[in-house]
Amino acid sequence: MGNKSLRAADGNKNDEFYTTYEDIKKELVNYAKYFKGKVIYCNCDDHNGIGLGTPKSNFLKYLADNFEAFKIKKVIATHYEKDKDRSTMYILNKDNTGDGVICWEDIEEIPMKGNGDFRSDECIELLKQADIVITNPPFSLFREYVAQLMEYKKKFLIIGNMNAITYKEIFPLIKENKLWFGYGFNCSMIFKTKYLNNSEANRKYVLSKGYNPDENYIVTPAVCWYTNLETSKRYEFLNTGKKYFGYENMYPKYDHYDAINVDKVNDIPMDYDGVMGVPITFIDKYNPAQFEIIDGLNRYTILDVAKINDWAKVNHIHLTEINGQSRYLRILIKKRKS
Repeated sequence: MGNKSLRAADGNKNDEFYTTYEDIKKELVNYAKYFKGKVIYCNCDDHNGIGLGTPKSNFLKYLADNFEAFKIKKVIATHYEKDKDRSTMYILNKDNTGDGVICWEDIEEIPMKGNGDFRSDECIELLKQADIVITNPPFSLFREYVAQLMEYKKKFLIIGNMNAITYKEIFPLIKENKLWFGYGFNCSMIFKTKYLNNSEANRKYVLSKGYNPDENYIVTPAVCWYTNLETSKRYEFLNTGKKYFGYENMYPKYDHYDAINVDKVNDIPMDYDGVMGVPITFIDKYNPAQFEIIDGLNRYTILDVAKINDWAKVNHIHLTEINGQSRYLRILIKKRKS
């Protein structure tokens, strides 16, 4: 179903993509040291992800399975009930069964006053209590969701589509080092959904990963983990070994902007000190100590640089044009001086 499903979700507000336990485990295990003594809140914890008859998500299940190993203080999970006035909150913070272990069986179910919308006053009060937010928020509300996290200054680890990099509300946060990417970047992730995708390609891929293609699993490309928790990969230096001088013909300049174009991250020349336009996949290699993000180059630029913006609009110019041919959005970067 792929990117088409994400675009449909954005247009039709169909946000019911349930994350698998395996994908959650693969990412969250990298942040175990940050969870010690922390209150973790899953505030878009769609509760149909595990299976019929189980009203809790794989996020909650993974955190419960590792509650003691990660030394978590408390887990809170809430979800939106579309067709009901009231939802249910799930709390895990103590040994309710008396078996000496805090785990899945100790989760408490507490009726909520409202329907569990993350924007409700009730959920915002829970958000204020949290140290870290971990969830798969609605694709169609991604901008609004991230804005709320920023407003309340929360640490987070959330799932989103890679193209969210290009949103005018998200790109400045990346530029200002308020948001970056986790270990899972531009992944093909499998989600469980409310509907069945019977395409042959989808069925083969889902089956190859050990899932039943008749159980409404779909593969979705270009999925990323967005976070503001530190990662080791964020401090890895990029060295492609490529050179600009002597190979200038490989790096043409844009028709209407003074920067060279680089079509692949692995082709970034390490001897060039000027401005370069690189693909959005560069973000996965972005080290803020090595590079500076200057802007995003598109039709009128993401950050609305006034002079360029007005001129381009009047002349209907794509600023990524080279010899009259437009490239997809480019991120403008420059090497920092050692």
